[in-house]
Amino acid sequence: MRLVVATHNAKKAGEMTTILGHRFPDLEIVTLAEYPGAPEPAETGTTYAENAVIKAESAAAYTGEWCVADDAGLEIDALPGELGVYSKRFAGEETPFPEKMRIILDRLQGVPDNERCARFQCAVALAKRGIETQVFEAKCEGRIATEPSGNGGFGYDPIFWLPERGCTMADLTAEQKHAVSHRGKVLREFAAAFAALTAL
Repeated sequence: MRLVVATHNAKKAGEMTTILGHRFPDLEIVTLAEYPGAPEPAETGTTYAENAVIKAESAAAYTGEWCVADDAGLEIDALPGELGVYSKRFAGEETPFPEKMRIILDRLQGVPDNERCARFQCAVALAKRGIETQVFEAKCEGRIATEPSGNGGFGYDPIFWLPERGCTMADLTAEQKHAVSHRGKVLREFAAAFAALTAL
């Protein structure tokens, strides 16, 4: 049996493949890199779930395999509506993440810790032709740090402070991150459902 991680983002694909590979050591897990010409559908949804479904169903239609896709975003209470499902497009889709983070930190300069609340939200969709698509969701609460820290993870991880850990998401090892992150949480829910559905 094969499971396709439906993303063209190499870092996200690596993270999802690692997490799912630990849970399903005998499952062949590949990415869209194995399918030259696989489309990258427009993420036109207004929710994480809608975007995850768009990506998973597009990949399932192209590959004919079980496909899993996620959509995630950073929500910052002090910047309502500015990131969320548009996190990747914040300040321009081509703007590097270090610059995006610098813009956020500049915008939050002087904002006290108790007003820097934030969360990562994630939705994962499982799709296959002829089978009803399933969606799973999870989140990770934290706040925005005053400076970037850490070399792990990707995206906004260096400014996402985890009070219970006393560090940013990027300060964690990969294993520590998977234990607490939004993506780690939702993929554990997904894995339980996928195992029941496929008898893995």
